[in-house]
Amino acid sequence: MHQLLLRMWSRRGIRSVAGQMFVLQVAVVLVLVAAVVLALLLQSRGDAEREAQNRSLAVAASVASSPTVRQALADGRPSAALQQQAEETRKRSHVDFVVVMSPTGIRYTHPNPDQIGQHYIGSIAAARHGGIVTETTVGTLGPSVRTVVPVTDAKGKVIGLVSAGITIHQVSVAAGREVPLVLAAAGLVLTAATGGSALIGRRLSRQTHGLGPVQMTRMYEHHDAVLHSVREGVLIVDPRGRLLLANDEARRLLGFAADLEGRPVTELGLDPGAEQLLLSGRTTTDEVIEVGDRLLAISQRPMDQPHGPGGWVATLRDTTELSALMGRVEVVQERLKLLYDAGIRIGTTLDVTRTAEELAEFSVPGFADYATVDLADAVLRGEEPNPPHAAELRRVALRGIRPDVPLCPPGALIHFDPATPQASGFGSGQMVLEADLAAFTGWQAQDPDRARRLVAHGVHSMITAPLRARGAVLGVVTFWRSTEPSPFTHEDLSLAEELVARAAASIDNARRFTREHTMAVTLQRSLLPHALPEQNAVDVAHRYLPAEAGLGGVGGDWFDVIPLPGARVAIVVGDVVGHGLHAAATMGQLRTAVHNLSTLDLPPDELLWHLDELVTRIDQDRDGDPETPTLTGATCLYAIYDPVSGRCTMASAGHLEPILAHPDGRARLPGVPAGPPLGLGGLPYEKTEVLLPEGASIVVYTDGLVEDRHHDIDERIERLRRAVEPAGRTPDQMCRAAMDAMVPGPPRDDVALVVARTRMLDDKHTASWEVPSDPAAVAGVRAAAAEQLRDWGLEEEAFTLELTLSELVTNAIRHATGPIGVRLIHDRSLICEVSDGSSVSPHLRRATTMEEGGRGLFLVAQFADSWGTRYTSTGKVIWTEQRLGHASP
Repeated sequence: MHQLLLRMWSRRGIRSVAGQMFVLQVAVVLVLVAAVVLALLLQSRGDAEREAQNRSLAVAASVASSPTVRQALADGRPSAALQQQAEETRKRSHVDFVVVMSPTGIRYTHPNPDQIGQHYIGSIAAARHGGIVTETTVGTLGPSVRTVVPVTDAKGKVIGLVSAGITIHQVSVAAGREVPLVLAAAGLVLTAATGGSALIGRRLSRQTHGLGPVQMTRMYEHHDAVLHSVREGVLIVDPRGRLLLANDEARRLLGFAADLEGRPVTELGLDPGAEQLLLSGRTTTDEVIEVGDRLLAISQRPMDQPHGPGGWVATLRDTTELSALMGRVEVVQERLKLLYDAGIRIGTTLDVTRTAEELAEFSVPGFADYATVDLADAVLRGEEPNPPHAAELRRVALRGIRPDVPLCPPGALIHFDPATPQASGFGSGQMVLEADLAAFTGWQAQDPDRARRLVAHGVHSMITAPLRARGAVLGVVTFWRSTEPSPFTHEDLSLAEELVARAAASIDNARRFTREHTMAVTLQRSLLPHALPEQNAVDVAHRYLPAEAGLGGVGGDWFDVIPLPGARVAIVVGDVVGHGLHAAATMGQLRTAVHNLSTLDLPPDELLWHLDELVTRIDQDRDGDPETPTLTGATCLYAIYDPVSGRCTMASAGHLEPILAHPDGRARLPGVPAGPPLGLGGLPYEKTEVLLPEGASIVVYTDGLVEDRHHDIDERIERLRRAVEPAGRTPDQMCRAAMDAMVPGPPRDDVALVVARTRMLDDKHTASWEVPSDPAAVAGVRAAAAEQLRDWGLEEEAFTLELTLSELVTNAIRHATGPIGVRLIHDRSLICEVSDGSSVSPHLRRATTMEEGGRGLFLVAQFADSWGTRYTSTGKVIWTEQRLGHASP
């Protein structure tokens, strides 16, 4: 029995069907025995808990009903009378404690005298009202049961409480003495059941030869697979030369009938070579024998198992079909490699023409001897292709093994005849195969003479494949074959379709990119200034270079030169983060906003603050549309130059500092405080004022000019400073030098550069007077102004100027505070400025027929070409401009 159990428990025995059955039976017996033992133990524990509850209740009730206890509680000194009695009762009844307490829970007795006088720990609420409390608690000695019983007097009033407690362990000691007997009985049952299971398993093991369930299932599955599923013929021959087994594949290869098992090999009708090999029983591997019209590779091995029936096994493979299949696999692998290489080599750029050239270059000579790519002109412009019925295509690419092939060269516009495969493929989107060009079945209708020369050149077949992408036909690709004698086949059609489909997606992506880039460039150019306005404050040269299409695309860089009142000029440069249509449109918004704000004649810091508020409101309006990005990230530099004073006031919203190039050859950064970019909101901007000599140059630019991934931006700004530093050059020469030094190749970001050389209006072109706050002084100012106009040769402007001065100076005297000043500027226009110390702006109104005043400012607005108000730190300036009929000085 012991040896039998060892075999059953061995690793091999457990894997067998007999071993697993033995383990299962033993496991079931173990579970049943364990369940019985557990049930007995749980029942014993429940009985112990009920016994503990009964004993504690009996002891507590016995003490509570004792007359001695009642008398002691009534006398008022229960501890002295009851402590010894309670301890004696505890010891006799074998409980853990007997406690007598007051109705409120104050202990009168306790096994530990130190606890007398303390509150009882436990529930007594029901006992105080005449009930009984029994509860189970867990303490340091384990689970215990305690019972509280009320003590009542003759009238039934509760005069005290008695609690008795005992641990369940004390009660369960007696029940524990029965456990060994239970375990012994369980062991006896387990031993008997294990022995019986071992005997059953031994018998089952002999019958199944020690195989496991998986092995037995696999054996039958393999047998079935060999017979019906294996794509290799199997023959089993016994030592007497009789056929024991032939699977379906062997029957198919050898032409056997269904009832040949058990017959001698000599009666199977085999070819002599195969029959001799099967009867010999010799070991061989892949010996090829001709059987009928097949070439079979036969491998044969003897069955030399110790307890087997003997004989040998032969396997057969049809090498004819295998050779054909291997040839097809090689062809498929070559085509897959061709398509993989096409995905790598076609579409490396976002240029339509270059992508078409890559398609032609890749196709020759790997797939065809010649390849032509013809596209609609609209595709080359980035537009949607022409309607399918208009097969007028531009030859974009031509590639061949010889340069003298009589095909239309690249660049030619070809109007394909409707009978040609190209027109048919472009119109229907279907591929066309012409396997024999020499038959001239209609493909030659486009140009018969050229077609005959093409056939004479050796070209004998072609495939025309339309370039289809996203439902649109972009053009056609034609593959020509000449050197290989076999023509294109229908299998070549599928390869050409895959090849052209990949190229069409790349061409369409390039077309879409071209369209978007053209739209962005067009939008950007329409929003940028086409010509700078005429003004005398600065000589301006500028450069604008959009980012290369394949590198970054059109961005949002912009610049402006805006004439301001008082012969001043504003120089603006800005940059919007990002590229594409959104950046260009955003740039247009900001440029328009700056133009509108500049009409208010605000200082640079205030103008940027208003521009920041505008951008913040635009961003808030766009919060509901997650598809539209915000404008935050735009930067701007705004500078105002006054040619009369030579002062330049600048403020920056996160933009790069300008460079000031002095006439003596020095170039420096003015230290403009870098405010936050536009759109952050709530942060102030600071302005910087510098005094510039005549001939100094203000150089403003965008980050595309100085940013370089390989160099620090401070190094690049220093390089730009050195490029514009040399003296004696014109603004245009400075722009050229800066671009040559900073942008040697195609830029990755837009580049905007403006060089403004300052001019000064000297005393010969300006005149100013201080006017006392006396109405009588108006006449003197008019006379002095008229005299100045005669010196400038502007006598014809005297009447309008005198009318303007009379109204503006009189209003300043009447409604404003001093000091009052008058300044005339002779520039491209005649500018009159009246300054005072008040910040109240006059307003234009139309006086009624009964009013004496209110017409002066209206007359000024009618006679002057433009007028307005500019606020200063000391008050305001009211200005007017009169256009002059002759050239400016």
